Amino acid sequence: MEFFQHTQKSLLGSTKSTIKRELLNDIDWNEKLICIKGFRGVGKTTFLLDYIRKMYPESNDVLYINLNNFYFTKRKISSFADEFAKRGGKVLLLDQIQKYPNWSEDLKKCVTEIPDLKIIFTSSPVLRIAENNPDLNGIANINHLEGLSFREYLKHQTGNNYNYYSFDEIIDNHVEIAKKIVAEIRPLAFFDDYLKHGYFPYFIDDRNFYVDRLLKHINLALEIDVPYINQIELKYLSKLRKLLHIIATEAPFTPNISKLAAAVQTSRATVMNYLKYLKNAKLIHLLYSNGDEDLMKKPDKVYLHNTNLIYAIAPNNTGNLNLRQTFFYNQVGYKNKLKISRNADFCVNNKHNFIVGGRKLDPGSDIIAASDVIEIGEGNKIPLWLFGFLY
Repeated sequence: MEFFQHTQKSLLGSTKSTIKRELLNDIDWNEKLICIKGFRGVGKTTFLLDYIRKMYPESNDVLYINLNNFYFTKRKISSFADEFAKRGGKVLLLDQIQKYPNWSEDLKKCVTEIPDLKIIFTSSPVLRIAENNPDLNGIANINHLEGLSFREYLKHQTGNNYNYYSFDEIIDNHVEIAKKIVAEIRPLAFFDDYLKHGYFPYFIDDRNFYVDRLLKHINLALEIDVPYINQIELKYLSKLRKLLHIIATEAPFTPNISKLAAAVQTSRATVMNYLKYLKNAKLIHLLYSNGDEDLMKKPDKVYLHNTNLIYAIAPNNTGNLNLRQTFFYNQVGYKNKLKISRNADFCVNNKHNFIVGGRKLDPGSDIIAASDVIEIGEGNKIPLWLFGFLY
């Protein structure tokens, strides 16, 4: 116990710069079992430590543990949690729960048998916390830590504090909102940099190695998270990697499942499963015409999950169309429902039809344009960068 307390003290005492995430203010911290899911390198560990700094700055009632520690190869979490609670502990933070076997069964035991203890844990986005999991279904409060929004990136780069807005607020009041922001800063001066290396927070350390670190995390997700959780034999890893590369070099595109299957030398059913795995791993987005995300059906369009992945995996596919549409899907899709539009690029929340492009877009009366390279819009024409202020 003392070892983990000392480790936590050292981590909290670090002077390394961090980015305080808005999700800290959005979670209901009164819940008894809270899950934070996120891609490798997105900042889950920092998020837990910032939670301690904010909620328990001078308390010994909270303890952070990284389950990479070999100590938990011989001791159950439920046993440790019970001892911690008996010593007066109130909140136990468990980082990387997927590293621990029988994690859902043990977490349920903690919830059932240690009523005064709150547990907050992080996991890979691939891990099925509640889906088809009777242990935690209806028990765990699941939250997703996405990469940095454009707003959060600007906040760190400039030191200024910017509000975030709901989707409807931007639709209804985009001119006034954009004027307020542009009066303080020129957002387009930062936009290209964000598209290249602003989504993941490790640009803070050294952006010269940003792509190397991102490729490392992509490969770890493919080599460890996806195969381990989905029980894929490692001999098939090369097929999964090849499929991701094909997607990255061709996105955005309408997939031909038979051609993809032939390209990676596997079956159509396996390609469909691989697309689902890559989506769950936060590596790609799948867009459907009916919006129901029925992964048994062929998606109408495939995108990479964020623009930084494009620069890392397929730097020759960084055309304006790809970057703009990927940015829009990534930022808008976090809290809104997107599907294919018959008359435009996207339909958002079954209500708003969007075309995404440059400054010369002419949306018409029943379509909204998300236009790049403009600071302030008018009417149905909204600056693309402003959709980076949704969280």
